[in-house]
Amino acid sequence: MINSYKVTRTDMSSVDSELLQKAVDFQPLLRKQINQIEGSRQLPQSLALDLAKAGFYKICTPVGLGGLGSSPETFCQVCEILAEASGSAAWCVFIGATSQYMLPALDPSMSAEITSDPYVITSGVFAYSGTATPAMKDGNSGFLVNGRWDWGSGSLNAAWISGGVLITDQNGEKIRDADGNFVEARAFFQPGEINFLDNWHVSGLRGSGSTSYTAENIFLPSKRVAMVEDLSLSEFASEQIYRYPKFGFLAIPIGAVCLGMARASVDELINVAKEKTPQGSTRTMAHRSSLHKDVALADTNLRASKALFYQTIRETWAEVATHKSSLESRRALRTATFHAVATAKDVTERMYTIAGGTSIFDDSPLQRNFRDVHVAAQHMMVGEPVMELAGRVMLGLDEVASGL
Repeated sequence: MINSYKVTRTDMSSVDSELLQKAVDFQPLLRKQINQIEGSRQLPQSLALDLAKAGFYKICTPVGLGGLGSSPETFCQVCEILAEASGSAAWCVFIGATSQYMLPALDPSMSAEITSDPYVITSGVFAYSGTATPAMKDGNSGFLVNGRWDWGSGSLNAAWISGGVLITDQNGEKIRDADGNFVEARAFFQPGEINFLDNWHVSGLRGSGSTSYTAENIFLPSKRVAMVEDLSLSEFASEQIYRYPKFGFLAIPIGAVCLGMARASVDELINVAKEKTPQGSTRTMAHRSSLHKDVALADTNLRASKALFYQTIRETWAEVATHKSSLESRRALRTATFHAVATAKDVTERMYTIAGGTSIFDDSPLQRNFRDVHVAAQHMMVGEPVMELAGRVMLGLDEVASGL
């Protein structure tokens, strides 16, 4: 994989090349620790720290904030490579990296505090599942924050955990801006301030530690609540990553993770086919003509979907070099991502089925990828409504499509 990226990407910086090689180098460790990851239902803290030291959590964070400032394409390639060995580890990197998206909207002193640790581990949930009410404490202005955030991937490893909130008045009524929209913000917590629920008992992505967490009347100083509208006013607002479609940026790593798991499934099926001799046969599965067709078709579908996926990511990145993305680019990015996930799910399912009884055992990557890809595909950012909205845009029924 790493060699193909070197061949196809002529724009890759030394930082990008190092990131991809580091991801490749992580694969043996991830495979070695996979049972621990799955069994503990979260990443080992030492592993999470190693991923942070590799720079994966700050991969797209602006250089001015201590990040690496890499492109969404490099980000997705890193996630894809990691997912070949562990979907859960790749998922935590995806969530951790995107959780730094709102740092520029924070008070500069606060963002500097968070990023003062070059290996800081971040996590968060973008959904506005909480409220923040203006309050005073010991003469300091701030907010009383309440809420419950589900799907908190990687939060058990993180030093800073964020959650989307809506600003309310003293009566609990949600405040609206001049355009009539709710005022949105993101609260930044430290682990000791919130309650983690032991509810991550699931079929797939078990090692992602995607537990829920709650806040009950937690006072946060104003500098730790980032207003969404302040993102466009920050000194980093003109950077390419903040002209990139926000929802597209949050969705594409899901496509990358699924593509990685699907590729690993094809490779594992090939390994099984070369070694397994089915009952009643004198030859290995590798001699079955039907398997030849299935493997070739899976590889072709996967490569075609991946080509569209990364082409669209690159085209959108080039567009936002000078201006914000167009509606057509947002539509193309989200539909290519949906297609990548759907194709990866189909390929993974087929490889699992072809392997027969071999794939059902705990030590088989096929069963783990089967479970993981189905959980990843359930994410709302790659759900069926995305394609419905894209179709409305194509038919001229929606000229805004803010959900894209």
